[in-house]
Amino acid sequence: MKLSTKSPIVSYTLVALAISLIVNFSYMLLMVVNQSAEIRGSKHPADQGQAVTVEGTLSVSVDGFGYIVDNQSGDSIYVDRRSVRRLDLVSGDVLTIEARDQARYEGAHLIMSRLLVRNGQPFDYGSLYNSSDQWEVVIYQIIFYMVVSLLLLILMTFRRTGGVQPIWSSFFTRSVVAVLITAVAYLLSPVTFYHTGEVKLVCQTDHMLDFVVMLKCLFMLAVVLLYSQVYVLIYQRQQIILENERLQNENLTTRYNMLVSQINPHFFFNSLNSLSMLVRESDSKRALEYIDQLSYTFRYITQNGNNSELVPLRDEIAFAEAYCYMFRIRYADKIFFDFDIADEYLDYQLPALSLQPLIGNAVKHNAITTKNPLRVSIRTEGGCLVISNPVRPLLEPQVGTGTGLQNLSSRYELMLDKKIEIESNSEQFIVRLPLKRG
Repeated sequence: MKLSTKSPIVSYTLVALAISLIVNFSYMLLMVVNQSAEIRGSKHPADQGQAVTVEGTLSVSVDGFGYIVDNQSGDSIYVDRRSVRRLDLVSGDVLTIEARDQARYEGAHLIMSRLLVRNGQPFDYGSLYNSSDQWEVVIYQIIFYMVVSLLLLILMTFRRTGGVQPIWSSFFTRSVVAVLITAVAYLLSPVTFYHTGEVKLVCQTDHMLDFVVMLKCLFMLAVVLLYSQVYVLIYQRQQIILENERLQNENLTTRYNMLVSQINPHFFFNSLNSLSMLVRESDSKRALEYIDQLSYTFRYITQNGNNSELVPLRDEIAFAEAYCYMFRIRYADKIFFDFDIADEYLDYQLPALSLQPLIGNAVKHNAITTKNPLRVSIRTEGGCLVISNPVRPLLEPQVGTGTGLQNLSSRYELMLDKKIEIESNSEQFIVRLPLKRG
């Protein structure tokens, strides 16, 4: 079950509708069962005696009970209050009925078990449930209980805007208010008289205690309270998950920025060394061109150095070409860079500044001479960007800290959840960088 944070009123409405349908249609099913029992003439389980047919005139007392005086014997036949109400019987009606003994009460009056004829017209029990506006009454009751349920749900699950958790310090107070609202809703609940189609409020009827309506309201309240408890548990769980994701993203961003920040000083000092060499040689043309390429590379680093997003391969290759140009100026014809990038991979993505430490390491840790120039290959192969160079040990090997490769590996794990592949032997040093489809 997932709670909607954008429009919780939609989920509340669906739950309220479900509650209303349950309380109303379960009651209607009970009415159908009672109707079938009446038609079979076995509504009263106490009626076990022999049925007799009686014709007489009905008298209804002030308390709602009725008595039929048998025209032949003059005996009184008892009619219970519910039958008087449901059948809409009034004093003076001439009725033909089936009557039975009340087995539980020895010597008591006969009791009406079934109405046969009313004022000369055969009585049809099915007419009690076939009113033309029956569905209008049902819809009215469904809407009433749905509105009350929705009000209770909003009350029990309300929370502060932007709050981490709902306000549950006042749960007891809310429950008391919910009980009061339910009590008011009970008094305003519609009671349907199916024989007339008339709808009255409980407070407008002669009997303030309607057990069926009371059960419906209590069921509605119980479901709302249960839902509110489940709601707060699910909501708190979602907030914990979101908070954990937020903290994790902040941690990843912080770690990424720390890793990238270590690249800038290394690149900056190497660039100044190369530029100072050109200045000492008084080669203004090459120095100016070098400054243009240097400004481009610094611009790229400035724009992407703290970017935790992936960049297209085409942008990284453009940066690498400018970066390699500065090495070609520095080493003249002693170093070559071979780019072989398939067009289909240009829109693939990888972390920014992935090539810089690899190119820098190839230059730093290998002998570069006129007789044995260094050739670095940068190509795409099998969904990876492959950087390889021959191993040319220096006479005095430079001790590396391993920061460049370690940072690159860490950034790949943080951003792509993948590892770079490093293959090193006495002849070749190869690094494979996985690419992500753009």
